[in-house]
Amino acid sequence: MKKIDESAKNRLLKFLMNDKKGIRKSLLNLFLQAKSCTTVEIYDFLIKQGFNVNYRAVSAMVGQMHSRLGILRFYLTNEHNVYTLKEDYFDIVKTVTTPFSTWDSISQ
Repeated sequence: MKKIDESAKNRLLKFLMNDKKGIRKSLLNLFLQAKSCTTVEIYDFLIKQGFNVNYRAVSAMVGQMHSRLGILRFYLTNEHNVYTLKEDYFDIVKTVTTPFSTWDSISQ
């Protein structure tokens, strides 16, 4: 199990390396706070946070988090996909998004 945790953490850190504006980190924090989100809710959240994003980019980023990182679960509703953070990844996401995480020491 430890190797899986390290692998997931490394994938998340690589995902955050190109996060110059903090959008990805903000999105990960949203998933820590919210039980579930639709792409529309995620888009609205990021706009309210002051990020200049478009809906397609948000949708692509969430899709990447689901398929490439494997940290999100989704289910279909009549109107939108609903995404949740997989419980197994909650602690890992929390670790990489905290102010004094490994990521912050790498990026300085």
